[in-house]
Parts: sequence; C-alpha cells; structure tokens
Amino acid sequence: MKASVYFIDDDAKQAFLALDIGRAEDQDIHGLLNEAFDRLAADAFCGTQVPKRLIPKTYLAKYGIDNLWKYNLKRNWRLMYTVAGDGTTVIALIIEWLPHKEYERRFGY
Repeated sequence: MKASVYFIDDDAKQAFLALDIGRAEDQDIHGLLNEAFDRLAADAFCGTQVPKRLIPKTYLAKYGIDNLWKYNLKRNWRLMYTVAGDGTTVIALIIEWLPHKEYERRFGY
C-alpha cells in the first residue's frame, strides 16, 4: 500500500539533512536512507514490526506511538519508524536511524 513518508519531528528531519553535507560516511547513510524512504513510500509495511513489549520506553514517552517498525539498512544500520493512517491514507513517520550496536543497546539485546 502506497504511503507518504515524513519525519516524526524537526530534530529527525534536521539530522537527515545534516547527513548530506557531512563526512563521506554520513553521505553514504543519507543515500541508504533515501533508498529506504522510497521503499517505505511503496509499502510502509515492508519492515519488521517490533513487538509492543519491546518498544523502548523513550519512544513511548517522547512520541506516544503504539507501533514500531524496523527497516534493516546496509552496513548494519537500522531505520526505526512508526506507521499511522486513517484507513485510506498510510503515513510512515521516521523516528531515527542508528548503527546496529546502538540499536542493540537501545533495545536491550
């Protein structure tokens, strides 16, 4: 199902924009994210849904989300997003992207 892709807040958007003018590694991540955003626009449910009991409390407190999805990027990066909609419109809200080690710490693995 086609979806619109947005950032969940201005901090996420600014972090993404900063990648494009950052170091070469940051620019690579920017490219990977753009590819992922295109994939999410085609199908917001293409990632892996995180069980509700595993959603970090920081996400719950800051964003009040009730679902969380993970999209695996190349180079062991993870894109975290939530899906919202009204039955006819689907929106993927980008929360953050992080390297696998940080992802494991955040989720307590």
